[in-house]
Amino acid sequence: MKNNLGQMDALPESDCAKGAVHPRLASELISHSHAQDLFLDAYHSQRLHHAWLIHGPKGIGKATLAWKIAKFLLHKPILPNGNTAHFEADQKIATTLDIDPHSPLSRRVAQLSEPRLCLIRRTWDQKKNKFSAGISVEEIRKLNSFFQMSAPEGGRRVVIIDAADDMTMSAANALLKTLEEPPKHAVILLISHQPARLLPTIRSRCRTLKLQPLNAQELEKALEANTTVEGSPALYELSKGSIGDSLRYANSDAVDIYTQIAGVMNADRKLNRPAALKIAESCAGAAQQEHLGIVIELILLFISRLAQTGIGRAPTTPISSSELDLLFALSPHQYAAQDWAQLAQMISEKSEHARAVNLDPSALILDIFLMIEKAAQKMRLYD
Repeated sequence: MKNNLGQMDALPESDCAKGAVHPRLASELISHSHAQDLFLDAYHSQRLHHAWLIHGPKGIGKATLAWKIAKFLLHKPILPNGNTAHFEADQKIATTLDIDPHSPLSRRVAQLSEPRLCLIRRTWDQKKNKFSAGISVEEIRKLNSFFQMSAPEGGRRVVIIDAADDMTMSAANALLKTLEEPPKHAVILLISHQPARLLPTIRSRCRTLKLQPLNAQELEKALEANTTVEGSPALYELSKGSIGDSLRYANSDAVDIYTQIAGVMNADRKLNRPAALKIAESCAGAAQQEHLGIVIELILLFISRLAQTGIGRAPTTPISSSELDLLFALSPHQYAAQDWAQLAQMISEKSEHARAVNLDPSALILDIFLMIEKAAQKMRLYD
């Protein structure tokens, strides 16, 4: 049984990967013991910071860690003298963030009914049938009333912002005011996939917990614990340790798509035009926007693996049976690697522009394949 805390909300949740249980309901956190230990050390040192920036690649367990921290803090009462360090009944210091999953607190958190906890995330617009573009300043301003309410059961309050990268500039500035003058006994947990996008003044006011991608064994265990997706070496190569990307790629048959993309180029550096046209046509139509995005991601991944091969860092695990031979044929040295890296940048910029002006998706993909063929042919000059 994956979870026994309750059902998922009826409405879609922007902070939950499709096909996975929500991080607040996750049965366990795989890996990241170092980050957990750092937080526990801070907690027991009686110098618990008021804001924590939990960052790392998307889909590796940052939100699961944030929810574990939140439940742990809400479970541990603040002692009357203001000392935030808490000892168990046997006088031993807590060595884990885990609390009883069947406790009233765990059940309230699962149902998003815990009054001492505030979740800030992109909201679902039922009229437009989509998520809001970002976290608005109005969402951040809700914290004012949240902090003004009296907090029962010890006075501690916790805020989770998932993801802080989604805040508008106005929202970020509003949050900054709260971070500059934090309420007493409040802890704000910011989840970030790209911390460089945050205001430097926000980053400087947070203590950081950096999480690393999962290794192959950890990813397989995490998928087994929280999803119905079965891990594989090829899926790991695509997702690079991200549970979220593993789910997204598994649900879209990305391994098969990548195999088709790699098959578009031949070792003789010529384009397989029927294969390229088939992939391009699969992206046609407004309904295929998500598929288009995945195809572009996988094309860029293929080119990245070409560049890595050229500098002597060929992948040790091929995604398709003939991939390694193709990578060595198309990128035999560092000069080829440089050209592939430049092409990746060009394709990324072309894709962003095409989406911005609503160019025909199938024409875009076909143009990208022609760019790849042209680059491969150019490399004959190095032979």
